[in-house]
Amino acid sequence: MSDALLTGAFGDERARAAAAVALDAVTESPVEIEAITRGNRKETAIVRFPTRGPVVVQVAREAAWLRTEAALLRAIRERTFVPVPPVLAAGTHEGVAYMLTAYVAGSDLHAAFSTVDSATRRDLAGWFGRALARLHDAFAFDAYGRLELGESGFTASQSDWDAWFEEYGMRAIDRLPAVFDDLADDLRGLVAEPPDSEPTPRLFPWDFRPGNALVADGSVTAVLDWEAPLAAAPALSVAKAEYLVADWYVDDPTPLRAAFRAGYESVRAMPAVDPAHRAAAIAASAVDSAGRVTNPRYPPVDREAAVAFHRDALESVLASV
Repeated sequence: MSDALLTGAFGDERARAAAAVALDAVTESPVEIEAITRGNRKETAIVRFPTRGPVVVQVAREAAWLRTEAALLRAIRERTFVPVPPVLAAGTHEGVAYMLTAYVAGSDLHAAFSTVDSATRRDLAGWFGRALARLHDAFAFDAYGRLELGESGFTASQSDWDAWFEEYGMRAIDRLPAVFDDLADDLRGLVAEPPDSEPTPRLFPWDFRPGNALVADGSVTAVLDWEAPLAAAPALSVAKAEYLVADWYVDDPTPLRAAFRAGYESVRAMPAVDPAHRAAAIAASAVDSAGRVTNPRYPPVDREAAVAFHRDALESVLASV
């Protein structure tokens, strides 16, 4: 393999070495390696070959996280209809984790979601509801929090739901910029009283949204970016996905909310979503991992409009209490 191809795609020698080990699973030599931006904790590249289809190689310093993601992708393919990229190889080399997956064709649903006709958009919202419900049915755990792959399967470390939810919600509120300070105390009071009573921990794909999906001919071909999955009450997961699917792209989210919920309820009963779930979910969605306010709509609105969008949502939750 050409070192020049790897040098152009990965940041340092250890990352390049891990990527090379991953690509050993493919017998054909690559002709192009294109770095792409996806996720904040890993480096990703599309690798193309002369005669076979492309693959995606990812490397990460957080070895446990990428190993968990690879196992989760395999389990999702086995247990659900949710399309995820097939894992071709996964492991660790010199402390750097690697994962090789098949490349899945499709257009970025983030760009398409605002431009498709309203009926197709409702169908897609319903699909996200069904998919999330199926994930909840397929994955139950013994504790809450960050999932890791152990010897006996996926594990989480927090047995106390009230403590985990309060920490999750407070951390999200504390990350909000100063422009939200006038709402912060009321939001903290809301999440300080978890609404559930020891709910069964279910898979919480915390970034389950059109921006992480590919679509072709109106159908979802893959959902990407399953890094750092969580176990939590299904109501929290529903609140966050509904915000990112139904509210994010349109002025009137009511039809998309209805479609999302109908899709979920076609698989399993909808959990009771409380204002505390919504407050935590919206606050967690309003700021990215780098502390920047996230920008809804497509094309994305500017920061001022984004702040107004998230403020309106949070104020609406507080007004409902």
